[in-house]
Amino acid sequence: MTRTLILGGARSGKSAYAERLASASGREVVYIATARPGDGEMALRIAHHRQQRPAVWTTVEEPLALGDTLLQWSTPERLVLVDCLTLWLSNLLFSDTQDFPEVGRITPPACFPVERESFLQALQAVRGDVVLVSNEVGMGVVPFGAVTRWFADEAGRLNQAVAARCERAVLVAAGLPLALKGGPC
Repeated sequence: MTRTLILGGARSGKSAYAERLASASGREVVYIATARPGDGEMALRIAHHRQQRPAVWTTVEEPLALGDTLLQWSTPERLVLVDCLTLWLSNLLFSDTQDFPEVGRITPPACFPVERESFLQALQAVRGDVVLVSNEVGMGVVPFGAVTRWFADEAGRLNQAVAARCERAVLVAAGLPLALKGGPC
């Protein structure tokens, strides 16, 4: 069993690399998609991704309960590909309808710590290979607004926690993978 974290920026090639790993595994692939079609443009992106996936892959769409879903689909004969953790994080952080102040203390929704911990525990308990895709958002300037700083902080914390639980970590830039942990790509 191997857990692999694939990190990269927007349009870095991280999802394509993760999909190549999944295809090359020779195993049944379960693709857990975390995106929500919040607007027309995102709905088109989701439709495009659905069309590009191999028809033999099982796709499970789960925007919030990632831990439970990961445990449900993880078996020794399968590879589970999760794309993507930062979309899932956005879903959690903005799951209720509160207004976010630009200054002051931001309170995460009640589901956030519960689902985050459930996911991290599930990642420890998986019974098969898992490939996780996440955005590396900490390599740019410090975001201007309180809400975007909060998101970037939580994404960085999540990526660190996931990387600590994974046997492999790979950074993808310009479509090129760079092994960070666990040997060559």
